[in-house]
Amino acid sequence: MHPFDVKSALLAKHAQHVVLIHFPIALFLTGVLFDFIDQWTKNRTTAAVAYYNLLVAAISCLPVIATGLLAWRWQLEGQRLKGILLQHLILATVSSILIWLVCWLHFRARRRPGHDLPLYRLPIEIVAAGAVALTGHLGGFLSGVNGPG
Repeated sequence: MHPFDVKSALLAKHAQHVVLIHFPIALFLTGVLFDFIDQWTKNRTTAAVAYYNLLVAAISCLPVIATGLLAWRWQLEGQRLKGILLQHLILATVSSILIWLVCWLHFRARRRPGHDLPLYRLPIEIVAAGAVALTGHLGGFLSGVNGPG
């Protein structure tokens, strides 16, 4: 296989999920970091950076979920999930819901001028970041990066 063979890269059974997953992880964690900085400094620029990172993270979850489900369908032929793969799927679902919740909280606050972001979003963001990290950790075991997979 040639390293620049686009057809092989696009038609690989699971490569898209493994590559795409890094975008929502990085965008979400960066968005949370900027949101905490904004909470501390009250800087409008960091608030905007946080919002757009969280928005793009939420949107980029959609193709990641789709490619994850396709990888399950193609590689395991839709077999019943168990063990780490089932835990990964459950945590991925929880992570995606939490990412969308955080994004929605920011979106709602931006649409209402004069309303500040609710303070309860910060613990939600911490829990979401933990769920994202744990999901990625389990995904690393599945891909063989963190151990046998």
